[in-house]
Amino acid sequence: MVTVIDTHVRPRHPEKAHRPETEVLRKPEWIRVKAPGSAGWSETAGIVRANGLVTVCEEAGCPNIGECWEKKHATFMIMGDTCTRACAFCNVRTGLPEALDAAEPQKVADAVAKLGLAHVVITSVDRDDLADGGAEHFARTIAAIRAVSPGTTIEILTPDFLRKDGAMEVVVAARPDVFNHNLETVPSNYLSVRPGARYFHSLRLLQKVKELDGSIFTKSGIMVGLGEERPEVLQLMDDLRSADVDFITIGQYLQPTRKHHKVERFVTPDEFKAYETVAYAKGFLMVSSSPLTRSSHHAGADFEKLRAARAARLGRA
Repeated sequence: MVTVIDTHVRPRHPEKAHRPETEVLRKPEWIRVKAPGSAGWSETAGIVRANGLVTVCEEAGCPNIGECWEKKHATFMIMGDTCTRACAFCNVRTGLPEALDAAEPQKVADAVAKLGLAHVVITSVDRDDLADGGAEHFARTIAAIRAVSPGTTIEILTPDFLRKDGAMEVVVAARPDVFNHNLETVPSNYLSVRPGARYFHSLRLLQKVKELDGSIFTKSGIMVGLGEERPEVLQLMDDLRSADVDFITIGQYLQPTRKHHKVERFVTPDEFKAYETVAYAKGFLMVSSSPLTRSSHHAGADFEKLRAARAARLGRA
């Protein structure tokens, strides 16, 4: 008998294979995280594996996975582990995705119930191959969670649904508590960092969510350290406020591999604090700005602060 071993392993980022390697800067002392491995982390990992789910915590190489999973906080990534875009900053696998798993919405809902989550974040890969970009799958996942865990608040982090007419409206109609769509970076970086997206389309998507349902909180995040200038970040804040976005997150870009976009510099904690101060002055209800801030980091606690901030503002009106 002859055993044939296929040694060909499909690269995680085939589009980056021929790019030159870039320098990886040494992380400063303020970029330090807890290594995963606690009992809570293991329990969360077990529930994720048992339900056959994908998390952005793992796929994107989030530095906060040890802290979050210890607290049984996981961000579920629906519609598979393969993205149809090829952003220069992202560690998620790229290529042609598999067909949607029709049972996935219920699997996510079951995991939410088992973890006892008061607040859950659901994100996805980009699915440009689907007619609706996966909008109906988002809606079905929200509905499944509502049915099993009616007390759980739901935050979604969506792709841009570029050229998918009516897709965003389907997701809004499912009434998530928070609709997050990340701008990721300033517009001057889009061609090199986020070439498949359009800055003003993303802004308009966030604005339309508010126009359709003013009760839904809107949220967007960016990374810094990609070569942006401070005035560009301040203009981006103004753009988000013009779209009536409630919550902005600002975090340090960390380079996944030498083939990804390089870190141009590490922004200091004092600079992050200054961005926070300016963002509040511009009228955001909630701001999270620190080196290790990520879209769903402390999302549950931040949602309670966001809800309280809206109530306080309405009380002053």
